[in-house]
Amino acid sequence: MADTTSTALVTGAASGIGRAVAARLAADGARVVCADANAVGLDETISAIERAGGSAAAVVLDVTDRDAVARLVGSADLDGLDRVALCAGIYRATPVDAFSIDDYRRVLEVNLTSSVALLVALVPRLRAAEAPRAVTVSSIHSQFAEAGSSAYAVSKAGLVAATKALAVELAGDGILVNSIAPGFIDTPMAVLEDGTNEHDTAGFRSVYVEHGKLPLGRPGTPEEVAAAASFLLSPDNGYITGHVLVVDGGLTATF
Repeated sequence: MADTTSTALVTGAASGIGRAVAARLAADGARVVCADANAVGLDETISAIERAGGSAAAVVLDVTDRDAVARLVGSADLDGLDRVALCAGIYRATPVDAFSIDDYRRVLEVNLTSSVALLVALVPRLRAAEAPRAVTVSSIHSQFAEAGSSAYAVSKAGLVAATKALAVELAGDGILVNSIAPGFIDTPMAVLEDGTNEHDTAGFRSVYVEHGKLPLGRPGTPEEVAAAASFLLSPDNGYITGHVLVVDGGLTATF
């Protein structure tokens, strides 16, 4: 049975890492408010949590909609809030020869600006909690470059910087703020435009598996990322803040 004295908010909860984090926090005993713009995927997340015996509520939310975010922040849905997992994110290729400033701005707005704005808006609620914790989901792309990914990389690098700055600023309130930087994770974001999975391509196998660039030799699972989030958001984490926990199968260790 869920401990209804603990409430967690998870954005991007309709699929991938966000769905796994929501399910894990529900299994940990929290009442989980699952937010996402994808209503169908959100319903699937809620159903899975409830089948497993957890407690969850769905909020259809575009994180870039300031009015909708303000309504959520002020709603009774978030009573008892003590854990926040900001998992909402998008990826759009931004190659030089097909550069779109609108695409660039959209990626920054979803991945960076809206996440920071939401966390800041939630600070009054978190200050009232006994053991407030927040986690952002950044990426190893914040640490290295890849052709065509500049918007994504900038958004995630900015999110890391914001996480550290907020961790310093909110430490006096007892609010611990950390980031998780996933590597190659088997999520819908790994599916290419032609429908194939990036991790199934010959190029991925050659570079990352056969040549040892990815020491564990496989992509991670959303549940493995969720396990890291579970710890950082739990009372067991009492002295880690402003940290970026890399969950990448050893990839960045080979740089």
